[in-house]
Amino acid sequence: MAPAVPLALLVLVALLTPGLGVAFPGCDYPAHLWCSSPEITVACQAESHCANLSHPAAAPVELSLYYESLCPACREFLVQELFTTWLLLPTETLSITLVPYGNAEERNVSGKWQFQCQHGPEECLGNTIETCLMHEAKNFSTYFPVIFCLESGSSVTKNLEACLQVYAPQLDAGRIAACVQGDMGAALMHRNAQLTEALDPPHQYVPWIVINGKHTDELQAQAQASLLWLICRLYQGEKPEACGGSRAAKAPAGCRR
Repeated sequence: MAPAVPLALLVLVALLTPGLGVAFPGCDYPAHLWCSSPEITVACQAESHCANLSHPAAAPVELSLYYESLCPACREFLVQELFTTWLLLPTETLSITLVPYGNAEERNVSGKWQFQCQHGPEECLGNTIETCLMHEAKNFSTYFPVIFCLESGSSVTKNLEACLQVYAPQLDAGRIAACVQGDMGAALMHRNAQLTEALDPPHQYVPWIVINGKHTDELQAQAQASLLWLICRLYQGEKPEACGGSRAAKAPAGCRR
């Protein structure tokens, strides 16, 4: 009499051999389809195998923040909501784009772009520093902690070297300064101006928050009240551990034009 073949071995052989099935009652599917739906997985008794398979990740929630470096409400949102939410969530959950320009105005003088900012020349400098920092660093996880350091400190424009030493010592402060003072900085700020002016609907204040390509009063209020809760609600993949709680809402604020 031939020895009995363990059920687990039959399942393994079937799973590794497309087209070969094991006759479980209620399972009329080839092995390569056993993980295609929860119902088929249960019918074919393949739960343990399918649980270990990687599934296509859900798209991250895309958030674009249009802001200006010295606006108190912008700094509050970036430091207290955006940065903390980014720290708590896995990278595949949230994709962030920062556009420092806000309520500024630009004009072309003899072929060179010049800018006037809501909170004065110091804010224009802060916007350009952060823009050149992003250009030089390229990687979001490298430059966002530095921007957090600048925005949460006593001076956005005077703490670059100190913030780089703590969060991104591999970056060259001299290269960033050259960008700020040269044509590259002006060109990058002009691009920020174009991105801001292209907003639909046009921005009325900052911070102006666009989520998954949309801006509504409701999304803006929810993002400023509790961004973590909003991102957790919108993310279509498996909810991260940080999504287990929420915070009480607070009244949103802004810098109007």
